[in-house]
Amino acid sequence: MDQNTIDTITKRGVEEIIIESEFINLLKENKPLRLKMGFDPSSSDIHLGHAVGLKKLRQLQDIGHKCILIIGDWTARIGDPTGVSATRKMLTQEEVESNAKTYLEQFFKIVDIDQTEVVYQSEWYGDFKLENVIELTSKFTVAQFLAREDFNKRYKQGKPIAITEFLYPLLQAYDSVAINSDVEFGGTDQKFNLLVGRELQSMNGMKPQQCLMVPLLVGTDGINKMSKSLNNYIGITDKPEDIYGKVMSIPDSLIINYLEVLSNFNNNEIEEMKKAMSLGNENPMIFKKELAKDIVTQFYTIQDAIDSELNFKMVVQGNEIPENLENHDLNEMINSKLSNILVKTSMAKSNSEAKRLINQGAIELNGVKLTEDAEMNFLKDGDIFKIGKQKFFQVSQNA
Repeated sequence: MDQNTIDTITKRGVEEIIIESEFINLLKENKPLRLKMGFDPSSSDIHLGHAVGLKKLRQLQDIGHKCILIIGDWTARIGDPTGVSATRKMLTQEEVESNAKTYLEQFFKIVDIDQTEVVYQSEWYGDFKLENVIELTSKFTVAQFLAREDFNKRYKQGKPIAITEFLYPLLQAYDSVAINSDVEFGGTDQKFNLLVGRELQSMNGMKPQQCLMVPLLVGTDGINKMSKSLNNYIGITDKPEDIYGKVMSIPDSLIINYLEVLSNFNNNEIEEMKKAMSLGNENPMIFKKELAKDIVTQFYTIQDAIDSELNFKMVVQGNEIPENLENHDLNEMINSKLSNILVKTSMAKSNSEAKRLINQGAIELNGVKLTEDAEMNFLKDGDIFKIGKQKFFQVSQNA
């Protein structure tokens, strides 16, 4: 394996590798590695923040390594306590199965299905007995877990920590033992859990896995980690024009970071863009458009990317109304509250998101802002709604 390939795998889009020298030696051996990627189906949708790690995983698949995808049908019922300030609601088995199905469909938009083995935690935890749980929990102390930042913070604030939440990193760690993983992937916020996996493998006489951690992607607000709950995310199944528009909305300060961790541009191309931006020779929007097109093309086609760029120029920059508007039945909308209309038309995923859009002044009807969640008993045939900068739909009598 040449040095350029090693550098691309170990440097670009990587925050930390434990232990990097050992990981590089494994790569040089050219033996297939078992790459552990865990997924808790507590949510079904994948966004670009998740894609950072998945793209790194795909790079390793492309040189012959195998992904072992663990569907956390047990840990999902607990909920990952990482970064949260309260105990999560436990999911039902039906919710877990539904989310897992949707997740897998999206997962294989990035990851090679032929180089992936899908396993479920229940394959080993289904036979776990109380004695196994006692043995597993006896290997670590409460003090070790309270050293973890989020647990420590909640403990000092007097907020409850469920015993099940202490179990979460242990169960994730035991997954590494169960599948004999060589490398585990995760965000930097997963470091504690990944290291517990290394330790547990050593306790079981196994060679400890390498931990490859990717950076946490900042969302479209330019401040917080990309998250559905903060509505600063870009879903990989969003419409092409929505992906394009959301990428165009990121602050200029994020362009280089997004290019490095999400784009398919090579290192030399990114360096040239970085140099041009630092010297002020080019408008950053030029590179942001290239980034947006590249990301759309990864999940759709180059033609979709071109059409999305034209749509952006017309609707956002030109402030025009698109020619092919979505049409919705007037009779289904009239007398409904505005928030309900936004959910019915899929312009908002929930009533709370719809109300947030209304409060932010993001909704217009025929060019007039709607700032109250009122009943729309005055709607008429041909009325046009605008949501944000580039979403539109029309209500029609004969839709």
